[in-house]
Amino acid sequence: MAGPATTDLTATIGRVNYELYMSAALAEAREAVRNGEALDGAVAVLDEALVARAHPQVATTGDPTAHAVMVVVREAARRLGRADLSGLVVFAAVEPCAMCVGALIEADVDGLVYATPDTKAGAAGSVAPGRLSVVSGIMEREAAELRLEAARRR
Repeated sequence: MAGPATTDLTATIGRVNYELYMSAALAEAREAVRNGEALDGAVAVLDEALVARAHPQVATTGDPTAHAVMVVVREAARRLGRADLSGLVVFAAVEPCAMCVGALIEADVDGLVYATPDTKAGAAGSVAPGRLSVVSGIMEREAAELRLEAARRR
């Protein structure tokens, strides 16, 4: 399955350095592996400010919905004091699943940027055009290296 078409998020995130925020998402993914969680991490950005960061908490909380993107959306909504997250861009180390993409759409998040596709559960490629702008492949090599490192630890 081909990945989603890259969409220009310039109107939403201005001249934000994609690598800066993706580096933060990858740092969360490293923390997830250290905590025995699935390899993923996410950060939420609004007006060039990082408002939330998260990694999966499924194993540590027993909550099957505690994926990195779900946790970062919940935290961003809590910190911003609103459920409408328009203007927000989420950076994720791994392409989000259908549940997470659904949460991004329901919260009216403007954009999703992810490093590497998830060929088994990734659902960002099926996003309806116009509902969520998607950019993929940012720091993909670094994410792939992290995936190999995590696999060696198991």
